[in-house]
Order: sequence, then C-alpha cells, then structure tokens
Amino acid sequence: MCRIGAIKSKNYIHPSKALHLMRSQQKGHDNSGFAMVMQDLGGRFANYKELPILSMACTDEGVKIAEDILHEAGFSRVMQWSPEINEQAGLKIEPMPNYVFQVLHYPKSYKYAPAREKEELLVDIRLQIREALEETNDGYVYSFWPDVLTLKEIGDPTDIGTYFNLWQPDEDFTAKIITAQCRQNTNYDIVRYAAHPFFLEGYTALANGENTFYEKNKNFQKNLYKGYIGFESDSQCFLYTLHYIHKILKWPLQYYKHTITPLAYDDAEKREDHAILQNIRAVLGNLELNGPNTIIAVLPDGTMFNTCDAKKLRPVVIGHTADTAVISSEVTGLNEILPERDWTQDIYTHEREMVVINNNLEVERWQQ
Repeated sequence: MCRIGAIKSKNYIHPSKALHLMRSQQKGHDNSGFAMVMQDLGGRFANYKELPILSMACTDEGVKIAEDILHEAGFSRVMQWSPEINEQAGLKIEPMPNYVFQVLHYPKSYKYAPAREKEELLVDIRLQIREALEETNDGYVYSFWPDVLTLKEIGDPTDIGTYFNLWQPDEDFTAKIITAQCRQNTNYDIVRYAAHPFFLEGYTALANGENTFYEKNKNFQKNLYKGYIGFESDSQCFLYTLHYIHKILKWPLQYYKHTITPLAYDDAEKREDHAILQNIRAVLGNLELNGPNTIIAVLPDGTMFNTCDAKKLRPVVIGHTADTAVISSEVTGLNEILPERDWTQDIYTHEREMVVINNNLEVERWQQ
C-alpha cells in the first residue's frame, strides 16, 4: 500500500515533519520515492504570495527549454532557489541534475487581467513546458502556481530527505500545509509524474489504494479539460474529478463524494436533493470510482478533507490539536508527530462521510 499523509497548521512547519510522518510508516516502502506539495509558504517564499512559483526537476538543457518558454510568454524571474544538495555516497536515490524553484512576475500584459485569465495562462505555460521537456526527455514540471511548491523524487524516502537536507528544520523553507506520499503505485511504471500528490490549479489530491474504474474515468476525463493529461497513475482521476466538480462546475464540495461513491438508489430517494443525485449518476456515472482507496485533498482556499471508498477498505486516521491537524494512513504517523494530542478524539473516517478541516482547524464530519 501507499503511505500518505497531510499536515495543516496555524504555524509554519518544515518538511521534516512530513518526513517523520512518513518514516513512522516505513514498513511496506518499496523505495520507489517520496513526494510532497507545500502550500501557503513561509520562509524565503513568504513575501511572494501572489506570484507563481515554477517547480521542476530537469537537465541543464531542460532549464534552458523552460526559461525560453517563460521569456517568450513575457514572464520575468523574481527569485530562484535550489535546495542544497548532500551527495553522500551510498544514498539510494535517482536524482536529476537540477531542481528549480522560480518565483516569476506575470507578463506585463496580464497586470490588470482577471484572476481566471491568469490561472489559464499558468496552466497553458505548464503544459507547454511539460510537452517540450517530454519531447527531449529533459525533465519534469510539477506545478506552476502561486504559493505552491512541489518536490518529487525516486529512491528511498529516508535517503531523499538526506539528499535534500530536509531532516534538520529551519525557518527558511516552511509552509502551513504539506501533503506527502511514500511508495508509488505498483500497477504502472515508476515515474516521477506518477508520484502523489497530484496538483492542478490550486487543488491537491493523493490517495492510498486502487481505482478499478480507472479506464472509464480516464476516457471520460480526457475530453473535459485541457489540464487532464498524463494519467500515469489511476489516482490522478481523483484529482481531476475534484477539479471538475468544484472548479469547473462550481458545485458544493459534498457533491464530490456523491459523484465518486454515489448512494444506492433507495437511499438517494430519501433525500431532498434526490433529483440532483439522480442527475449526477446519469450524467457523471463515468466518474464513479471503485476499489479500495482513501483520498486526502486540499482546495485552493486551504480547506483540507479526507474521504474513502464505499466499502472502507483502506486505513486512515485524523488527529488534531489546537494548532495542527494531521491525516495519516496509520496511527503511528500521528503518534510520531502529534504525540500531545487527545487520542480519544482521533477520527477514523467512515465509508459514507467526508471529514473536512477548515482554516480555523475546525473539524467537520459531513455525512453522505
């Protein structure tokens, strides 16, 4: 099984927290990698909240390819940071030559553009860079979005943390929301794009499990939005469905759950919104998921939630204190990084609910 986790805090936290969360669940790792998405950034990125950050791993030629595309589009670099590399002998890692995190100004022509136009520009440029890098096999671009940084690498999670000097906390590289995964899916090739978390337009999703409706999800989603590409993992479908329901259709979040795990007909008929549920099932039936899985996701406004498959066949637990909430595949993760919590308040998400954590760290349980 994959190991997944998410930390949401009122305070800025260092990625070492996510590494400890994952290491506590070390059993079962196949050394296929570690990945994380950091949102609501602090430290060296704290003063650039409104500007997009490009996250990529590439060759020297890949750097040039990306910079040429950005320059042609009118972006200008504000700040660039690369992690300090620790090249110890014997580390089990398959590193890229360059890890690039650039903060950029929008093109001058977009100075007064509405938010939606800027968002579409960022998607277009990321897709353009990805296509160009794939043509020459010169790297990977993971996210291009304000206040978001993404790192993905293949190897032993502990060694990856050592390689990037992430085990020792500091105040320069922090965030208030960190989602992370160890161990990629076992159904497909081990590639960096297949590593959770997946990110699109402010939405982050990661999952532990399988989606046996992957083919019908994929075939339906490919024609819904330009950003639904890749499909290196069956779990990418969870992100794309979330984005489609909440961003494109602008439906309330609870209908994401009704789309991926619809109620039985008899149960749906008892609800006041039964007509809506019937329409969802009729029109979006190809977005239903199947198989054992649990999903963690983050919305653009920082809301974090967890939901599971309709049979509850993958473990997950949520714990919290006054200033931090953590979602973990296993309770050992909570014990490792949140030992001071009241464990009697831990939540084991039911198969027919969503557990939602807002920006005040208030925890709500939405029953389907």
